Amino acid sequence: MNVLIIEDEKPSARYLQRMLMKQEVHISQMLHSVEEAIDWFLNNKHPDLIFLDIQLSDGLSFEIFDAVEVNSAIIFTTAFDEYALQAFKLNSIDYLLKPIDEEELQTAVEKYKTFKPSAKNVQLNFEDIKKLLVNPVEREYKKRFTTKIGQHIKMISVDEIECFYSENKGTYAHTVDGRDYLLETTLEQLEEELSPETFFRISRKFYVNINSIKDIISYTNSRLQLKLNSYKEQEVVVARERVKNFKLWLE
Repeated sequence: MNVLIIEDEKPSARYLQRMLMKQEVHISQMLHSVEEAIDWFLNNKHPDLIFLDIQLSDGLSFEIFDAVEVNSAIIFTTAFDEYALQAFKLNSIDYLLKPIDEEELQTAVEKYKTFKPSAKNVQLNFEDIKKLLVNPVEREYKKRFTTKIGQHIKMISVDEIECFYSENKGTYAHTVDGRDYLLETTLEQLEEELSPETFFRISRKFYVNINSIKDIISYTNSRLQLKLNSYKEQEVVVARERVKNFKLWLE
């Protein structure tokens, strides 16, 4: 199985390559832009499978397919919100949200190996997908959470929550008045419940509210440290692989 990676961030491309090599998947080439990919496809035999980042440095990767007919199965890699990607479930082998989880990657590769779709069976409606990404459908996000305190059930407005964090296999909401509440959810479930305009998952351990960020400080290994208004229990650090998307989110 020959695999091509198209990813504009070279460290991310190498990281994905290392994870695929652990699964004994051969990488035939790594490309980093729309222009480079078009030239490569015009002059080389197409691979069996492509790991394709949606947003490249010189445009959306869909522009590649406007210029050349690609005869490969595709697994999309993206930082776009999950709700805006439902079309991909019908149009590709799979999609992976960044930062890519090794177990999810393995599942996607196994899915490809099981079905091995031919090019004629991989029907990608890029125009519909582009419309969905530019003008995502309206969605209702959670406005409040509940937590049990003794015999009582307390309602917590999302606007009161400064951050969510995981600790000792539990998920907690830290509120603007400095209180912490244990919730019956996970950070993974929160990805579908929180507005991406207000909340961002900065690491596997933290979700932060943009309105609660007091200061942003350069940190070791190209990471960023956040100072929140009231949360001071432990360091709040943006994972290195999420820094670029975090900066875009701030804008």
